Order: sequence, then C-alpha cells, then structure tokens
Amino acid sequence: MPTIRFEREGQQVGCIEGANLRKAAVDAGINPYSGINNFRNCGGLGQCGTCVVEVLEGARNLSPRSDVEEVYLADRPASYRLSCRTSVNGDVTVRTRPSEGVGKGSNSLVGALKALVGK
Repeated sequence: MPTIRFEREGQQVGCIEGANLRKAAVDAGINPYSGINNFRNCGGLGQCGTCVVEVLEGARNLSPRSDVEEVYLADRPASYRLSCRTSVNGDVTVRTRPSEGVGKGSNSLVGALKALVGK
C-alpha cells in the first residue's frame, strides 16, 4: 500500500496503488488549493491548473506527466505536478501549495495558450 507524505501538513496517508493524488489529499482533509483557488477550481477535472504540488521524493512512483500537465506546467520545474492528473503507484512525499505553483505563467488559460504557440 503506497504512502503519501504531505510535508507541509505533517501527515501521512495510505492509498491504493493507482490512486489519484488530489482525491487522496481531499479525502484526508488536505487542501491542495490556495487563496481564491479554493473557490475557483475545476473540482479535479484537470482544466484549471490550480492543484499544483511539488514532488519532494518518490517521483518515480507517480504516473508520467500528462499532456495537460505539460501545457499547464510548461514553465515550472519537472517536480511540479497537477495533483488531479497524477496517479500514485508507490511511496511519495509532496508539498502542497508550493510558493511558485499557481498564479502566473502557464497555469492560467493565457499562459497555457502562450506555451502552446511558443510566445
């Protein structure tokens, strides 16, 4: 059974292999959103880019970045993931709401379009 360690919250959560990272967090009472994104998010459909987490350990135990993540996180480090688009296959440590995770760049509609056209 994989364990997700949430560094900021100081919590560990067990989940089934293949579990969705965002759903596991929300089910454990851990909020992946910050600020206005608590109210303005897509509810885990992978369309808003606001449930960003930073993977601190165990990246190899997560699903590969999806095409949606590649667009929304184009200007972020490879360690940043959209929790709603990430499956957990083994132990991992993440930081929710990283300081540079949301609010500028490609994880906005305008930024995503700029990433697609290369400007």
